[in-house]
Amino acid sequence: MCSTAFLFFVGEPFSVKLRTLIANIDIPHCTVWNLYGPTEITVACTYHLVDIKSNNANISIGIPFPNYRWLVLNKFFQSTSISQKGELFVGGAGVFAGYLGRDDLTVKALIEIDDELFYRIGDLATMDNNGLLHYHGRKDYQIKLHGQRIELGEIERCLLNITSISACVVIKWNDDHLIAYVQSSHINEEQLRQHCQSHLPPHMIPSMFIILEKLPLNQNGKVDRKQLPLPDFSLSTLLSSDKSDIPLNQFEERILTIWYQVLHCNENYISGATSFFSVGGHSLRFIELYYRYQSLFNFDAHSLSIGLFLQQPTIRQHAQLLQTLPSNDTQTKQWQSLDINEGTTFLN
Repeated sequence: MCSTAFLFFVGEPFSVKLRTLIANIDIPHCTVWNLYGPTEITVACTYHLVDIKSNNANISIGIPFPNYRWLVLNKFFQSTSISQKGELFVGGAGVFAGYLGRDDLTVKALIEIDDELFYRIGDLATMDNNGLLHYHGRKDYQIKLHGQRIELGEIERCLLNITSISACVVIKWNDDHLIAYVQSSHINEEQLRQHCQSHLPPHMIPSMFIILEKLPLNQNGKVDRKQLPLPDFSLSTLLSSDKSDIPLNQFEERILTIWYQVLHCNENYISGATSFFSVGGHSLRFIELYYRYQSLFNFDAHSLSIGLFLQQPTIRQHAQLLQTLPSNDTQTKQWQSLDINEGTTFLN
């Protein structure tokens, strides 16, 4: 006689890696459900039957339970269109009555729409063509960095697709950098950076990856962001594990000088194997670096694209790329003097 197993997951986003893990375990007659919902709506308000054999990159949180209703609204409290991100609101029988003794929080959290009370969850979501909801992280974790809007959850999902990573958190640091905290014991920073460069646009690649054996957790089992170690952007620390005994040649020294100008520093030692992003560089500075290369070495994006420099972010690699240009292109532009003769001014 065959028995059926049921697996219910709630509390954390259902990742592709978790789906793969369940598929590899190969539990006979197993039905897997992805549930979603915060405490304020009584544990769960949506459900979805997960197809373990699917290759979809995003796993839906499904449809509402009976007696629940959800809305995905934009900042003007208007319904979003299919696949357009908005803030998730949930109404129905299980919505809480308010925070005890905190009327200020209750007013912000409970919104009346068409004579019905909805809880403003603060999560971003989309609805697909099949009427299924998809979770896209916290609205609080949608940031702006150097004029670019970034969803930190998207970077985290990208990193979690790496098999050896069990947990990660990405934060904005000092309005200048993205820092990724990764829980793993079998990966290094260069591997993490290469993975991000292959799957994310330049402005979403973290400036620093901090690898920990275990991320700090709070009493609720969530990552305690306040207890995360502070990033150290001092070049002496960043370069401590990245020194090379191979000296820079004359052309590489020129590249190093350009780096100093872009990074606004004048350290005694940056090796040819040092990544631009490991010494305080970020996407905006990298764009500035690329434009300086174009100006000084007289080439356009068709000759050498910025993507090539991103994929090979060290001084030695940049020098090798620039030296592939025709010899007349790698000559630094010089200002030429003009012979101008003084003449008499005539006024009409």
